[in-house]
Amino acid sequence: MTPPPASSSPLAGGAAAPRAPSLPGANRSISVPAGAGSFWRKLGAFAGPGYLVAVGYMDPGNWATDLAGGSAFGYTLLSVILISNIMAMVLQALSAKLGIVTELDLAQACREQYSTPVRWMLWVLCELAIIACDLAEVIGTAIALQLLFGIPLALGVCLTAVDVMLILLLQQYGFRKLEAFIVALLIIIAGCFAVELFLAQPSLAGIAAGLIPKPEIVTNPAMLYVAIGILGATVMPHNLYLHSSIVQTRRFDRSLEGRKEAVKLATIDSSVALMLALFINGSILVLAAATFHTAGRTDVAEIQDAYALLTPMLGASVASILFGIALLASGQNSTLTGTLAGQIVMEGFLDLRMPVWMRRMITRLIAIVPAAVVATWYGASGTAQLLLASQVVLSLQLPFAVYPLVQITSDRRRMGSFVNGPVMKIAAWAICAAVITLNCVLLGQVAGLL
Repeated sequence: MTPPPASSSPLAGGAAAPRAPSLPGANRSISVPAGAGSFWRKLGAFAGPGYLVAVGYMDPGNWATDLAGGSAFGYTLLSVILISNIMAMVLQALSAKLGIVTELDLAQACREQYSTPVRWMLWVLCELAIIACDLAEVIGTAIALQLLFGIPLALGVCLTAVDVMLILLLQQYGFRKLEAFIVALLIIIAGCFAVELFLAQPSLAGIAAGLIPKPEIVTNPAMLYVAIGILGATVMPHNLYLHSSIVQTRRFDRSLEGRKEAVKLATIDSSVALMLALFINGSILVLAAATFHTAGRTDVAEIQDAYALLTPMLGASVASILFGIALLASGQNSTLTGTLAGQIVMEGFLDLRMPVWMRRMITRLIAIVPAAVVATWYGASGTAQLLLASQVVLSLQLPFAVYPLVQITSDRRRMGSFVNGPVMKIAAWAICAAVITLNCVLLGQVAGLL
């Protein structure tokens, strides 16, 4: 059974209706080599969307949660990063499959699948997740500007509005150039942390032990709060919408065999990219554990403190500078993908299109206002708490993106022969249940019910 073409996908409860493609300006804009015997060339053509998605798994929000977890609890929460990354690989593979098979992004699929009140609720929740993510990017970039160039925190927050111009400039050169720029920044971030780990000399035994989950992660309220923050910072709700759209930038064979190959190549792309994200996230936590926790500094939860302490504690002046450069690159990378996700969500759920600069400016201003107020009145400690809280908000929004994704990709009427198999269904629903359960536990603790 082949999937229906994009122009005739069955609506939930009715006939087919025409629709615009996801990201119309970039849809099918990148050609994929045809014919057998060109696997590596095809994989090269498909490489890119996974790295745009991976950006969301290593944004400044991750830095706050990973630093807090590593300094307070050593290597213990490394297992949370590993499990979160495995969950992310499964969910992003489903997201890519949805986009390739149905030629819908997740927002468009939700618009067809659910009633008007439900899809409006899902849209509002997704917008809140994007704003929370943007808040983390604003704060992270402002902190990096303060650390590297001495720009006051409140002024740095306001300067983040300028990145709209960078996005517009890059998009003029085509989607492939945008991907190349993001990959270049990822290489810079990875290189910075490779040097940091060499300087920190972490315990290999401690890392190995940290990869094994401990019961205290769930039973210790403080540890659970940070763990769910890590989960929210790692598995990003809007990334599921983003990935289902940007895989459609590839112009591949739309036959049954062509789609099978495209799903395989897109899954390889995202899995490899997320392994890079695992290295970077793990590196931040390991760096905090090896540098701060082992020295008894279990209170280092702020990026500014980590920057100030790295050089004296590691004995290398370059340590803090590399940390700041990586943070700045991380903030700019996340800004680019957040803009794309916002555009996809608004167009997909509401079929509402507006200029990219306007969409970006609205989202950025919503994030700038609270960040500027907190930076002005509470300073560095306030922005650190706001950064961590934004990641918990992201985690709380996650079930409302995961559930539709799993439900739709498990629907044979929509997916045809690409429907999730028994093993994938079990794994996907288990991930969904785990996310919902952890969030319920967190809400219960916050409300004083547990």
